[in-house]
Amino acid sequence: MTVTNPQSGTNVHEIGDQIYRINTPVEIAGAGGFSFNQYLIVDDEPLLFHTGPRKMFALVREAVASVVPVEKLRHIGFSHVEADECGSLNEWLRAAPQSAPLCGSVAAMVSIDDLTDRKPRVLSDGDLLSLGKHRVRWFDTPHLPHAWECGYLFEERTSTLLCGDLFTQGGTGHTAVTESDILGPSEAFRRGMDYFSHTKNARMLLEKLASANPKTLACMHGSAWRGDGALLLRALADELSASDIMLEALTDEPS
Repeated sequence: MTVTNPQSGTNVHEIGDQIYRINTPVEIAGAGGFSFNQYLIVDDEPLLFHTGPRKMFALVREAVASVVPVEKLRHIGFSHVEADECGSLNEWLRAAPQSAPLCGSVAAMVSIDDLTDRKPRVLSDGDLLSLGKHRVRWFDTPHLPHAWECGYLFEERTSTLLCGDLFTQGGTGHTAVTESDILGPSEAFRRGMDYFSHTKNARMLLEKLASANPKTLACMHGSAWRGDGALLLRALADELSASDIMLEALTDEPS
């Protein structure tokens, strides 16, 4: 692991072949430690997934530059429209003149065509994009965990799922990659924050992701995870189904 900024603790770790996790630990008043991760795929057409918040741009840019010249970036991708996903998107477009936003069709239609200084490259569900040796496939996952435009990228060569807010873990994420349980901690975090949309299609969408058989889950908050990703995604589907059944039972109780 390379620490690129001693003051913030921002660090870079290679979690797969030419796939780098950029991690910045933070302390949130009243809530304790948390972390923001971005993922950089170095190839003929380098891709950054998640920009980080706008106020974190300088830290993330410094980290990216420790691996590859920033101006070589070609794709700036994200899961959905939120500050930690794409808050510094225009700053990245200015820093990397050959780059373009990379997003799903809904994000382009409702937000990105207007919000950004450069037209996005739009991916529909199942679309494949070659970066060189790496190939990424886009999966639409509306409202999983939130936002109509939500979706994820799956890197096929390394079987890495860039899974955004799925499996969000509290804490500063100092362990770059773990094989320990992340479902328990992420479910504890979810129950405390209730940031999932409770979409009726959650199991179907998680099964779609599971069918890709990911071996690494690149989480945006907390540690990345290595193991049987399909099994873990289906376990998450079971947890969400159980939560929804409990919620329905409480809602149906007579007052």
